[in-house]
Order: sequence, then structure tokens, then C-alpha cells
Amino acid sequence: MRAVSIAEVLAVPATGGYFADDQAAIRGGAPRDGLAYPGAPVTPGFETIREPAAAVSVLLVLSDGYVAHGDCVSVQYSGVGGREPRLRAEALAGVLAERVAPLLRGRPVTAFRPTAGLLDELTGGVEGFGTAASYGLSQALLDAAAHRSGCTMADAVQSEWGLAGPLERLPVLAQTGEERRSNVDKMIMKRVDSLPHGLINDPSLVGEDGRALVDYVRWVRERVERLRTSAAYAPILHFDVYGLLGSAAGGDLARVAGVLAAMGRAAAPFRLRVEHPVDAGSREGQIRALAALRALLAERSERVAIVADEWANTVQDIRAFNRAGAADVVQIKAPDLGSVHHVVDAVADCSAHGVVAHVGGSCCETERSAQVSVHVAMGAHADQLLAKPGMGVDEGLSIVRNEMERTLHLSEALARHRAVNRQENP
Repeated sequence: MRAVSIAEVLAVPATGGYFADDQAAIRGGAPRDGLAYPGAPVTPGFETIREPAAAVSVLLVLSDGYVAHGDCVSVQYSGVGGREPRLRAEALAGVLAERVAPLLRGRPVTAFRPTAGLLDELTGGVEGFGTAASYGLSQALLDAAAHRSGCTMADAVQSEWGLAGPLERLPVLAQTGEERRSNVDKMIMKRVDSLPHGLINDPSLVGEDGRALVDYVRWVRERVERLRTSAAYAPILHFDVYGLLGSAAGGDLARVAGVLAAMGRAAAPFRLRVEHPVDAGSREGQIRALAALRALLAERSERVAIVADEWANTVQDIRAFNRAGAADVVQIKAPDLGSVHHVVDAVADCSAHGVVAHVGGSCCETERSAQVSVHVAMGAHADQLLAKPGMGVDEGLSIVRNEMERTLHLSEALARHRAVNRQENP
């Protein structure tokens, strides 16, 4: 085991993969001009309704010359649903350089899991060091720990949490963004495991009694049947409706269940997952609403899986959703959880409760945070992973799938190398 320490810490302002949006302003009817929203923002922290996503790259220069890398990022809809305000790259880079770097310089690189306490201390003790900073720094520390051990980050996670079994490829969910039809074709042609997400974020996309949404579900199903080259390809149909079913139904959960049932029939024979069907305005309200929806669907014998997203922002939140039986699937939105050790713990809790653990994230992330997410998800034995960043399908899918393949092959090669070393140096 090589002895290395952190020689230098760099915090570099960077660019995220999409845009940060003021969700409250958009839901309030902000007029749109092309891709922009020219009106005044509503959510604190926004200067305009739609702003380019920002990031901060954390580079740990180790004493042996290796550079460990992680990216601090936020999510598209910052400042709502219990999330911290939108990320400001220059300000966060300053906090990392002035307040955090002095605490890390000279620190020995150890196993990753013991550093979790440090990350939580920084989150609570350093002003301006929030979940985005913890997310990025934890990625770099995981990278450093894996380097020290001579293994992949996925292997480091699996080993440190004592998880058995080989690393495996994970199913991938892709998201269309606003190209809700042409991007579906891309997904089908590239045999994406779960699609299309759909970005159902405007009431017009739901329609009266959900008719427009049901029509779209039917179109996606028909498109899969038309374009697939083998009947063996049967993706899970997944739609994120941003709480709009609850709004369209006036908060009547029985009516929401009716729309979900109609969506399920339109999706058949493919499995259907619906993310964030209602927004109850608080964690406790959301848990009650989703649990009640699952019960209504069970009474109807409808096979529609409910996906929790908003208000499931921390490990504690996710544990509460799981204990209450409030979801079939939890989107573990990685940037919201802060340090990636929380992602591993959330996956473990989902597994213990028989809930599908989907390691998600945001279109606003970077290629680096996406790559590290692959390792964390594989090492933790998650059930599914989001293709990210961006909204173009091709880029995120390429980044995530390629990192998975590299990790599988590299893990095997490094294991063989360690075995040879043990034989030659018993």
C-alpha cells in the first residue's frame, strides 16, 4: 500500500452540462423566448430565470504526482424542494481555496470511508461549504483512495463497504430533454434500458385528465415496437411528470391513480415507472401522498411503479420514504446528497427495503461527476444509473456507458496484476 499525502489543492471554476432553471418562475407562467426565459426570477440565488450551469473542479495533487479529480455541481432546479441555492462557481472556488485547502494540505491519503466524517464536519463547520462542495471533494478523495490502493473507485467502494459479488453493468436511464420525439428514436436505436424521462414539466404536456400524457406514452410504446430490431429489447418506460398529475387532478389522489392506470395501459406490454406524480410540499406530505397512491394502485391491481424524487434529498429522507413504503423506486439524486458516501448508504437502504435504487443526478453535472457516479453506483450495487450530463442523449450515454466498460475491464486487469504481485512477493 503506497504512502501518499495531499500536496496541493486546486479549485477551478468550470462549466456544467446544461442550465440551472428557476422552477418557481417557470411554473408561474414565465413567458419563453426560444431557449431563454426573459422575465424576472422568483427563486433566491437566480439572476435570470435560466442560467448556464456552473461547476468547480477540485484537483488534489498528491505527493507522488498523481492528480485526483472531482467536480462540485448542483442540479437544474436549485433552491426548491428543500435543496440549497444555485451554485456560484467563483464564490465556491474561493471557499475551497481559502478555507478548505489549508485543512487538506499535508493530510495523508487513507481509505475513503474514514474521510466521511471530515466531509460532514466541513459541511456543518465551514460557511459556504454545502452539498455541492461535499459532492465534488468526496469524488476527489475517493479517486485518491483508489489510487493509493491500486484499484478502481468502484472496487474501493465495494471493498470498504464489504459488499460481495463481482462488478456488473448497470441498466441506464436516459432523458430526452425537450426533444421528446427525436431523442426517443436515438434511445431506441442505442438500446437504452429505460426511457424517455420525457421532461413533462408543463401542464400542456399532461392535458385534461392526463390525455396528452397518455397519448405520449402510447406514442413512445409504439415507437419502440416500430424501431426495435428484436423483440428481446423491452425497455422500461419512465416518465418524470414534475408533480403535474397532482396539479391537474386538483390534489385528488384517486384521479391521479386513474391517470397512472391509463398510462400503464398505454405502455403495455412494457413496464412503466412514473416519477414525482404529485408534489405535496413537504417531506412528510410527500411520503403520505406517494404511499397512498401506491395503495390505490395496488387496489386496482395496476402495475405502475412510483418513483420518488423531490423531498428525498438526503439519506435520512430516503430512509423515511423506504420505511413508509412510499416508493417502488427512489432516485438517489447524487448532487443533493453531498458526499458520495451518502449515495452508497442510500443504495444500501433501498436494497434492504426491496426498493429499486436508481443513482440519478442532473443534466447540470459534468463528465467527471458522471464518471465517478458510475464507480459509486457499480461499487454499491445499485440497480440503475442515469445517463448524464446534458440533455442531448448521445453525450451522457457515451460518458456513462464507456466509463462502465472501462471500469469492468480495468478492475479485472488490476486484480490479475495484484495476484501476480502476491505470488512474486509473498
